[in-house]
Amino acid sequence: MHRIFVRVLMSSGNRYARCAALAAGFAVWASSAHAQALSLAAPMPLPPAVTRAPAQGLSGGSAATPGIATRLRRQVVDYATTEAPGTLIVDTPNTYLYFVLGGGKAIRYGIGVGREGFTWSGTKTVERKTEWPDWLPPADMLARQPYLPRFMAGGPGNPLGARALYLSGSVYRIHGTNKPSSIGQHVSSGCIRMLNEDVIDLYARTRVGAKVVVLPMKQPHTAVAALRSTANGYAENLR
Repeated sequence: MHRIFVRVLMSSGNRYARCAALAAGFAVWASSAHAQALSLAAPMPLPPAVTRAPAQGLSGGSAATPGIATRLRRQVVDYATTEAPGTLIVDTPNTYLYFVLGGGKAIRYGIGVGREGFTWSGTKTVERKTEWPDWLPPADMLARQPYLPRFMAGGPGNPLGARALYLSGSVYRIHGTNKPSSIGQHVSSGCIRMLNEDVIDLYARTRVGAKVVVLPMKQPHTAVAALRSTANGYAENLR
């Protein structure tokens, strides 16, 4: 196309025609450059493991789901930690999950956590990962809720959502949900819930074997006891 305008420019018999041809050629060049810039700024495609997921049933993610508080939307934040990049940290009381990037940064996701009496803490690893997981409620859950199905095939209607990361030595998972309203809430039986789009993003970033640190809902009793002991010591010295 550039060659066409050059020919027009060369064959034009007067300076006005040459100016018009030059202006048109510049417009075409600018349009092409703008298109190339837009293509470079476009988001990179997700890995094949993510794009294979069916689109139906996805919540739209933290960036688009109505009713999701700003603080619960997926975002890069400052986060000081000694944990290595790739570590997952579950901030139970504040309903956040951090994917450590390093350099004082982390990706923060809003999550749903265990309801009262079902929170837990400790260090685990990601034992395995599954796309659109089947759901087999554990025996203790069935004992509490005997009306639950014994098996539910994976799919948009499954309560485990689009992805699941299984935590070592436990029945707990980090998984998606078909109830976006539960994000930011203390509602589960101990599993960590995420919006479907967020768990897809986390799934693509997290390797099997990654460290998972789950912070306690409250201070450990030993820490509280030590704090009280110190306070009592100060009180004795003041008498």
